[in-house]
Amino acid sequence: MSLDDETTMIRETVAKFVDRELIPLEPAYLRSKLPGSGHPELSDAQRERLRTVSKDLGLWGLDAPEDLGGHDLPTRTMAAVHEELGRTCVPFILPPDSPNLRMLQAVGTEAQKRKYMQPYIEGRMVSAIAISEPGAGGDPAAMKTRAVLEGDQWVLNGRKIWITNARRADFIIVMARVGNDARQGGITSFIVEKGTPGFIIEREIPMLGGEATYEIVFEDCRIPQDSVLGEVGKGYAPMQLRLRTRRLEMGSTCIGIARRALDMLCEHARQRETFGVKLADRQAIQWWVADISTRIHACRLMVQHAADKTDRGEDVRQEASMIKVFATEMAYEACDHAMQTLGALGMTLEIPLNALSQKARLMRMYEGPSEVHRQSIARRVLGLRG
Repeated sequence: MSLDDETTMIRETVAKFVDRELIPLEPAYLRSKLPGSGHPELSDAQRERLRTVSKDLGLWGLDAPEDLGGHDLPTRTMAAVHEELGRTCVPFILPPDSPNLRMLQAVGTEAQKRKYMQPYIEGRMVSAIAISEPGAGGDPAAMKTRAVLEGDQWVLNGRKIWITNARRADFIIVMARVGNDARQGGITSFIVEKGTPGFIIEREIPMLGGEATYEIVFEDCRIPQDSVLGEVGKGYAPMQLRLRTRRLEMGSTCIGIARRALDMLCEHARQRETFGVKLADRQAIQWWVADISTRIHACRLMVQHAADKTDRGEDVRQEASMIKVFATEMAYEACDHAMQTLGALGMTLEIPLNALSQKARLMRMYEGPSEVHRQSIARRVLGLRG
């Protein structure tokens, strides 16, 4: 089977899963996000069904190593997977979540892979990563969380914020500074297990779209010496690998969001008449359709190009930043035009446009805001250091 044939087959399987299993859950999911609803976004039974069906379809471990039970699919194929998943507002991740998998795969010891990576691939563990800190944002030089080796244990002290999945995670990858190096060289990654004394989930932070992140504190949190993920003082590069993986995923997800918004825009425009003329015949609507379609096509080509470079082992830092900016802004604008086309209906919380729009808005901020990526892109083009 050729790569394109394999990608087409996987895409069709994921598309059917989204259409048959996830999109039908959207009404209940959207109701759960209403103020005071008191209902979980997905019931335990719904989550279990999604896990069972997706596993039976062979959709677990898609890009995980074959020797650990995965399918080792290329990045181009995974781009198609995330594009299809992006079409729905219902949150569901096919185990395992790739970015943290990439860190474990790149620098984890054999013992760490057996203990954490294997059950992570098999869907028996959930992970999170703690990078951001209050006041530090995306600046690694401002990271204040410290790790000190005392005997055969590392002692962590510090505070992290904007952590997704912190309450559900079985283990968290924590970025901390070792020594007094104020540059990237002092950053080290550690694996901290759920329930470790001194690991405190201080508060839940409500976010756009009814989502939540967490602020966590480490107070003399003692972990074994072999909890270091990779090498001491060399955690920056694996962290960037993880971030680049997520940024490429976000590009594909945003294509899915824009496709769904465009579909809803076109469906409404074909039916709705204003002053005796269908919206589909109005130039403003036609230009929106043309612009969104063009940008979706351009974004897909950008993602495919970066995916192919990734599979060849080439550096995609510049492409990942470009995709992060272009894709998130494209998806947000596509949702905005669709909401405007639908009029009052587009302002309701009963249809997925608002949830998709807020998802796109969040993505313009996390994994590096657009302004930081634009600066990085420009500095590389200009040949400036730093």
